[in-house]
Amino acid sequence: MITAGSIGQQPTTRWVQRLDAWWRAANYLSVGQIYLLDNPLLREPLQPRHVKPRLLGHWGTVPGLTLTYAHLSRMIMLHKLDLMLVTGPGHGAAGLNAAAWLEGTYSECYPEISQDEDGMRRLFRQFSFPGGVPSHASAHLPGSIHEGGELGYSLAHATGAVLDNPGLIAACVIGDGEAETGPLATSWQATAFLSPERDGAVLPILHLNGYKIANPTVLARIPRHELNSLLIGHGWRPIEVAGSDPTEVHESYADAVEKCVLGIREIQGAARRGYGSRDRKWPMIVLRTPKGWTGPHEIDGKQVEGSWRSHQVPFAAIREDAHHLACLEQWMLSYRPEELFERDGAPVPMVCDHRPLGTDRISAKPVTHGQVQRDLRLPDPAEHAVEVPMPGTVVAESTKRLGTYLRDAMRLNEEQHNLLLFAPDEHASNRLDAVFEVTGRRWQLATEPGDDHLAPDGRVLEVLSEHLCQGWLEGYLLTGRHGLLSSYEAFAHVVDSMVAQHAKWLHTAARIPWRRPIPSLNYLLTSHVWRQDHNGASHQDPGFVDHVLNKRPELVRVYLPPDANCLLSVADHCLRSHGLVNVIVSGKQPALQYLTADEAAAHCEQGLGVWRWASTDAEGDTDVVMACAGDVPTQETLAAVQVLREFVPDLRIRVVNVVDLARLASPEQHPHGIDDKAYREIFTDAPVIFAYHGYPWLIHRLTYRRPGHDDLHVHGFHENGTTTTPFDMCVLNELDRYHLALAALERVPRVTGRLGHVRQQLLDRLAVHHDHIRRTGEDLPEIREWTWTQ
Repeated sequence: MITAGSIGQQPTTRWVQRLDAWWRAANYLSVGQIYLLDNPLLREPLQPRHVKPRLLGHWGTVPGLTLTYAHLSRMIMLHKLDLMLVTGPGHGAAGLNAAAWLEGTYSECYPEISQDEDGMRRLFRQFSFPGGVPSHASAHLPGSIHEGGELGYSLAHATGAVLDNPGLIAACVIGDGEAETGPLATSWQATAFLSPERDGAVLPILHLNGYKIANPTVLARIPRHELNSLLIGHGWRPIEVAGSDPTEVHESYADAVEKCVLGIREIQGAARRGYGSRDRKWPMIVLRTPKGWTGPHEIDGKQVEGSWRSHQVPFAAIREDAHHLACLEQWMLSYRPEELFERDGAPVPMVCDHRPLGTDRISAKPVTHGQVQRDLRLPDPAEHAVEVPMPGTVVAESTKRLGTYLRDAMRLNEEQHNLLLFAPDEHASNRLDAVFEVTGRRWQLATEPGDDHLAPDGRVLEVLSEHLCQGWLEGYLLTGRHGLLSSYEAFAHVVDSMVAQHAKWLHTAARIPWRRPIPSLNYLLTSHVWRQDHNGASHQDPGFVDHVLNKRPELVRVYLPPDANCLLSVADHCLRSHGLVNVIVSGKQPALQYLTADEAAAHCEQGLGVWRWASTDAEGDTDVVMACAGDVPTQETLAAVQVLREFVPDLRIRVVNVVDLARLASPEQHPHGIDDKAYREIFTDAPVIFAYHGYPWLIHRLTYRRPGHDDLHVHGFHENGTTTTPFDMCVLNELDRYHLALAALERVPRVTGRLGHVRQQLLDRLAVHHDHIRRTGEDLPEIREWTWTQ
């Protein structure tokens, strides 16, 4: 491991003084945010009434964050860097708020938090306080794209931010606690995908302050040479900065950041001149400083600085304990605030001069506020549509058609470099492989003759980690570009918490005027529950949409296109949208097609509607509504209609297809919801048999306030899964045509006299199916070859 201090531009004594003054000011402001309601400059002796009644926040990581901020800012000035900062220990937001206030950005975004004593008082009071700002680096914080509440995603977000941003450096502070998470552990593999020609650079700063909330950290305790080997093996060249003497650490850290900047420029310069090496090691920093540095060394006889006890609030009983109150005052005065702030509370020139200005400031980067966006050019979905002369007679692979659409989208955006596709090793499996006609899979490591479509500048990123795919995509979106993540439906659950965190970010950001809406987070869930008959129960879980629809209704959309042309229409809509989480569920296997391109566009715009060509209620009152959502449920519903026409030809049936699930909700529950009058016009007052792609209770939850809900009967997935045939998956969960037809007949009083005879015939057909698949291993020909007939 390289030790800083041997080469580079050493800071002059004056630079050390300025760095240290800024650092002390930021630390003072951080402590004030955690503790104080009033008396921000300690102009009078500290009293209990000056202290917050509830002390919330995290001190331990703050000195390392403010130290890093100071040195990165210096390097921005020295080298005119385009640099942003991602902080994994986002619970140290007090330090980041302080930095933004010292830079003046905070006052520009929030004029009431002015750069004076009154503004400082408000800065302190609002932190972790009702009506104020949270304790983490959420969207309220200028310059942040990463809240850092749920740990593990900082390095992935930083990597996503620099993709297709060749001039950008994303410095990323990684806490040693966060480094123990699975997503962070795999994020070190970014070097295998980052292009030194087309992308910017990530500068990881692994902060080893030694402790989590109550325990030591693994990477701080393993031998240095083992940590060094681990990082080198992942493609990094670690430079260590260690110590507890501020002057020595300032000098060492300045040298280390300088080496990293020069190392990044050397790698990128060589690659962009055409003679880069695959053996390159990207520079990074390992920072070893005490946890809670510059805070109280000891409280009540127990070590605080340099221990886990400094993680949150070092001492909490300030109002009740006069000794603790005196210790807090002594701690804050140790920063010598009289040297750092003017009489009016503004930072003195020593602190605020010789810092980056304008959009060079870390807290004022337009790219972190959604203010740098590249418009997406998209092809006409109709150019990729399936010809459908008659509904339910043509077979096509929906995602294969989407693949050609995405291929052309790649072509249209080749110069803008603003569209990437992400998947855990599944683009070909999910039939999106047409994109490989125009691009490859991003890959920076060695290649072998049998490798398929690997390219150092590929627009497709595949790594077998849903966490990493989502983290990269989020970083890409948060900095203004566009993308799509495709996944096997069941394994989208791996990123359940990530989508929840992203939705929270979108919700907060939407209320902040200086943040622009970013391109939407788009999922394509395929290889879904009804066609995972070959993989079995582990691959059969449609519940991701339930999870997503629990989030803020104005932010989330779920679409279940019944065929390829509807999939094209929905995907085009989602890729054009901003500020949303869009989930599209579509199968990849050959399936029947129902709507022309124009019909599909109109149907998807409405979100749901009556399929009159499949209905038989045009001349009288509807006996039963056969509703469906999802491609396989749609096919089984139409097949059930044909069964009903065969056995009860006078039955008046209405077929309703739902693409946008939120249309089922009331307008009070979701902005896409239709009113009760429109709902009643579509679903009538007849019994409704609803064939749904996922868990039935979601449909009941969305419609529970609707008229006629007590006569709504939902068929869906009931966790009856195994390795079997496609149709048997439907039978096991009573989503097949025979169970649907039987359910309809059971709820139409005027045909109950014929029910017994029909029921037996339907049960007989199910028995034939049962015996046939166990004898032959495949579905009956009349099932496999079924098409719609008028």
